[in-house]
Amino acid sequence: MELRTYAKILMRRWWLIAIPVAVVLVYVAATYAPPPTPYRVVMRFSAGTEPAGLSLDYDRYYPWLTSEYIANGLADVAETGAFARAVAERLGAMGEEVSPAALQGAIVTDNAQSILVVYLTWPDPDQIVAVANAVTEELTENSAAYYPQLENLEPALRLLDEPVPVPMPPGLRAQLTGPAVRLALAVFVGVGLAFLWHYLDPTVHEAEALEDMGLDVLARIPRK
Repeated sequence: MELRTYAKILMRRWWLIAIPVAVVLVYVAATYAPPPTPYRVVMRFSAGTEPAGLSLDYDRYYPWLTSEYIANGLADVAETGAFARAVAERLGAMGEEVSPAALQGAIVTDNAQSILVVYLTWPDPDQIVAVANAVTEELTENSAAYYPQLENLEPALRLLDEPVPVPMPPGLRAQLTGPAVRLALAVFVGVGLAFLWHYLDPTVHEAEALEDMGLDVLARIPRK
């Protein structure tokens, strides 16, 4: 089937394409609201302790190895529900009511050797600073609550980056549910309906269709 044949089918059933597009346009015009801009704070922490019974001048390997273990372990801790509840309690004491479940979903961590990296994503640019400060306090002041071997030691983590909110582009879900994608799907549905109607329609619209069936066309009646 040639491209011009496809074009004729679509032009003949253009209203099947227009209907879903019009419906989507009306729905989008009535319900669309710009997606909220999420904000992200990236904080890096240096990790380490002063192992008891070791000479810092001679046994330098072990303090560095310990710092890597601390960064790796606390990176896992910061994504747990227990950590989120502790941060929520700190925020509650400051008058900020935040759900622990929301906190747990907003925190992503990573570590590179002795550096712990915390990625915090939040919809409110003002509140994210308070959340970041609560996360920092919990990590630097209460590490021993998660690892008893850190009891009575110097703070295992030290903040290297002050929390600075940075606006992020809308997420993939917001992009996939945007007006452009919905209109594209409406056009796709309309084109599919047009071709389905053509397939089910027994009417002959072109003389070529009769010739393809082995019938001779003796004359044609013009539209006007």
